[in-house]
Amino acid sequence: MADDPGLLFREDGPFFLVAGPCALEDDALNLQVARRLREIGDRHGVPIVFKASYDKANRTSADSPRGPGLREGLRLLGRVREETGLPVLTDVHETDQVAAAADAVDVLQVPAFLCRQTDLLLEAGSSGRPVNVKKGQWMAPEQIAHSVEKVRGAGESRVAVTERGTAFGYGRWVVDMRSFALMRESASCPALFDATHSVQLPGGAGGESGGEPRFVPPLARAAVAAGADGLYVEVHPSPGDAPSDGANMLPLDQLEPLVGRVLAVRRAARGDLEGERTVP
Repeated sequence: MADDPGLLFREDGPFFLVAGPCALEDDALNLQVARRLREIGDRHGVPIVFKASYDKANRTSADSPRGPGLREGLRLLGRVREETGLPVLTDVHETDQVAAAADAVDVLQVPAFLCRQTDLLLEAGSSGRPVNVKKGQWMAPEQIAHSVEKVRGAGESRVAVTERGTAFGYGRWVVDMRSFALMRESASCPALFDATHSVQLPGGAGGESGGEPRFVPPLARAAVAAGADGLYVEVHPSPGDAPSDGANMLPLDQLEPLVGRVLAVRRAARGDLEGERTVP
């Protein structure tokens, strides 16, 4: 039985991670990543939600691989859930995918490019599953509250929002560290930081996106110091072999050191090391 993610998607919930490969692959790869995530979460006392996509519907090129598709992808996610006990999250792109996905996974995600799609938000909000809404790259932090209102208006109170960078010119994202406080205040829900998509260089490799993964650790530490309620990190044992987003994913063996460091930063920023709370 998967851990209950509903306890995470609330204002007073614990710090947690959403992590996994960008796109689902075969059972061996998915389970290798998920078992390692389970070990890291248990060792550090951090809840982790396994994330992977059954369909990468927003690829740069029509020739780019998209994943196993809805039916097979949901089966693969079910295997991860059954074998590791981790709750699983996947994104939905169309309203007619929501019911099937909600039957198979623990959390639904609305992608950044679709975060204002009213029908999709309403369908996700009526699914009975917690919802993570990623902030569009063109949006001010406060604007994500309107998306959250749509989800809540359909009945779902368990919502989180995720910062994944804001467009700076044509080919780079930047992260406004005020975003976490502004999103939390305006939407009254946890505000996460997507540490890997924020270092993506959209279209930076011609027919596919590039990335600067060396900036994942410093940005993650900065976001946690600024008050992020959790981290969203795509990981892979060999990012160069990943079918999607390999250029910006974090190597799996670098995740545990990162978790240890951001937890230390979080304790220091919150004043826990001195027994005082110094950062709201």
